[in-house]
Amino acid sequence: MAAIRGPFVALALALVFAGDFHFQFALAYDRPPARKSLFVAPSEDLDSTSPQQVHISLVGQDKIRISWITDDPSPSTVEYGSSSGSYGFSANGSTSSYTYVTYDSGEIHDVVIGPLKPNTEYYYRCGSDSSPEFNLKTPPAQFPIKFAVAGDLGQTDWTSSTLEHIGESNYDMLLLPGDLSYADTDQPSWDSFGRLVEPLASKRPWMVTQGNHEIEKIPILHSQPFTAYNARWDMPYEQSGSDSNLYYSFEVSGVHVIMLGSYTEFDPSSAQYKWLQTDLEKVDRSRTPWLVVLIHAPWYNSNKAHQGEAESVNMKAAMEGLLYQARVDVVFAGHVHAYERFARVYENEANECGPMHITIGDGGNREGLATKYIDPQPKISAFREASFGHGEFEVINATHARWTWHRNDDDEAVIADSTWLTSLASDPNCKA
Repeated sequence: MAAIRGPFVALALALVFAGDFHFQFALAYDRPPARKSLFVAPSEDLDSTSPQQVHISLVGQDKIRISWITDDPSPSTVEYGSSSGSYGFSANGSTSSYTYVTYDSGEIHDVVIGPLKPNTEYYYRCGSDSSPEFNLKTPPAQFPIKFAVAGDLGQTDWTSSTLEHIGESNYDMLLLPGDLSYADTDQPSWDSFGRLVEPLASKRPWMVTQGNHEIEKIPILHSQPFTAYNARWDMPYEQSGSDSNLYYSFEVSGVHVIMLGSYTEFDPSSAQYKWLQTDLEKVDRSRTPWLVVLIHAPWYNSNKAHQGEAESVNMKAAMEGLLYQARVDVVFAGHVHAYERFARVYENEANECGPMHITIGDGGNREGLATKYIDPQPKISAFREASFGHGEFEVINATHARWTWHRNDDDEAVIADSTWLTSLASDPNCKA
């Protein structure tokens, strides 16, 4: 794959991301600083047709999409089975690529395997017979299920710490509310990110939505947004009736998850709004008693960073009523590089039938932490802290779930915040 880091990158950053860095550092607030950025190079053991950047995602109830990249053309074939070294099944898929200014991607392979048994370990290899063996575990068919939640990951030493802690959490699926690689037009950084997350993303489904750092538009040079994101992280949008990879939904183990796009049209006349209306109408709380939504730009935020942005204010004005009427349980967001948990809320006030909003944009980005908060702390803000970390949303049964936030303090995953949630579908006072 061609590596291009020419002067257009500096120009692009100046044009595209000017004004994006709203946070300020408070000297009296002693929190971990940003750490050095990483670039993960290809392993010397790989050849031009070896699978790289392997990651998996859920497709329907019993299928998994396996995605990987090779430098040169190779078969888009996956062999798999439930025993190591024994592959009784195979599936073929598609190959694509993309061009970004002077960068040409490698061969991007997508293969859907299944039907698969729930809560089962499978072993697989991608492409040729000589490729290494990978293993994955399918999500359970019913409760309990544990989601790891991490936003604004980037590629720094803090990212590595976050990924290490997530890997030790025995999670079933990762939810990522935007800002993956922080490539910011430097396409080889997408390749680096794929290699960085492969040890985890090849083993458990990673379900993602986009953030502002995925837009990557360059005036005159590249006018199409989300080119790399859409090519590399194909999500199951068609299965949910969506016409865009930027918003979709899926169901897993009694949970209906909706991924929304903060950086595509969301007003009541938009395709996304109309799709959301239709999707919410299809939700059957007897089958999926939990309803979870992910966005990138938070609708509730008492951090001084990213205040007043249209993607937050206008999207909230357009869509909050839909989520409230549907009795959404939790809304996860990123964007703000800190952690904050709100009470159940609707229209800026505590409401026992509104969703709990949680900002989890502290995965490890290169820009550091957003350390200044609005004072005094709003009554609806239950807990806030500017530290790097990740969250875990463990749905125990149809009525109860536990949320924990794990701070990466001193490279140890410390549980700094936790709360129990009761599903709104089980609350007689909140019947939709």
